[in-house]
Amino acid sequence: MKSLWKPLAAMAVVAPSLVIWSGCGKSQTADAATSAPVTVEAAPDPNVAEVDHPEQFPLAAAELCAAHDDLTVNGAVTPDVSRTVPVNALSGGRVVEIAARLGDDVQKGQVLLKIHSPELAQALSDYQKALSDEMLSRRALERALVLFEHGALAEKEKENAQATEDKAKIDVAAVKEKIRLLNGSLDTLSPIIEVRAPISGTIVAQNITGGAGVKSLDNAPDLFTIADLSEVWVMCDVYENNLARVHEGDFAEVRLAAYPDRPLRGRVAKIMSLLDPATRTAKVRLELPNPKGLLKPGMFATARFVSREATRRVFVPASAILRLHDKDWVFRPAGGKSFRRVEVTAGLAQGEGSQEILSGLAAGDRVVSNALQFSSTVEQK
Repeated sequence: MKSLWKPLAAMAVVAPSLVIWSGCGKSQTADAATSAPVTVEAAPDPNVAEVDHPEQFPLAAAELCAAHDDLTVNGAVTPDVSRTVPVNALSGGRVVEIAARLGDDVQKGQVLLKIHSPELAQALSDYQKALSDEMLSRRALERALVLFEHGALAEKEKENAQATEDKAKIDVAAVKEKIRLLNGSLDTLSPIIEVRAPISGTIVAQNITGGAGVKSLDNAPDLFTIADLSEVWVMCDVYENNLARVHEGDFAEVRLAAYPDRPLRGRVAKIMSLLDPATRTAKVRLELPNPKGLLKPGMFATARFVSREATRRVFVPASAILRLHDKDWVFRPAGGKSFRRVEVTAGLAQGEGSQEILSGLAAGDRVVSNALQFSSTVEQK
């Protein structure tokens, strides 16, 4: 504002004592006359102004209303980690066919790729040898039982034949299990491994191409990553000074940049305990159902948090607050045609043009409802 809001000071002139100096190295001093009285006028209050027609400025009363904490932050859609499954092959080899690509929707059990596996080929060879050994041991046992029944074979020899047959059966079962673990088939006896989808979902990551070599599990990345996107997360960044306004169990209104006119409802499932030292923010995780697939990983979103419990706070019309010199002010009637400028601390804006007042006003205090109009009128005087 102009000089109206600047302090003024007026003081009367004080008559000092008079000192007279004469030439030729001689001086005389005249006694000062009786000092004149000093009067000091009080400076006008810089925060008080008068207007000619105060009736032109309607007043509004500060009201105590119930309000919920409200906070809007940015976030991004990510898959639910508990619904995300990596896909790997239990044996190394070379890719001979890829049947699915990044972004494809797949069903549980669907073939994703085929690998020619030397390890599976060796297991199939061992299986055939084990079958042959088991067949020979079974025939030997059958002959031993016949001879033993006719008294032509000692019991010890019969037991040895039985033990050999039992060991051959164990060897066959062990090789069968190895082939099963390698996703091989005993029906075709092919060294081609079919890697199948462990769950139904969407392929959200792919680290393999046709003709590439597949390493063993200990040093290879996941071939694919499949996520069930029927429920997703929205990970939000909340600054540390706003964390007290977000609580687990609260609900948030989520809006996607792709669908701004379709608000969604999510629940605060987790507030991370660690802060990002670079941005001073903590991750807040929202869980949202996604039956129609609108929420896709990587989408930008905004989340508006609303607390479950309401508290009573002071509100005034937003137009009653004047922002000046990085401070918030309101104008209160001070009697007659005078108004006093009062500094306040404004909180968040609410619906229907209301503004929360954190300090500076109490419920029932009256303020000028249009602070900008009032300030402009005072400056023009």
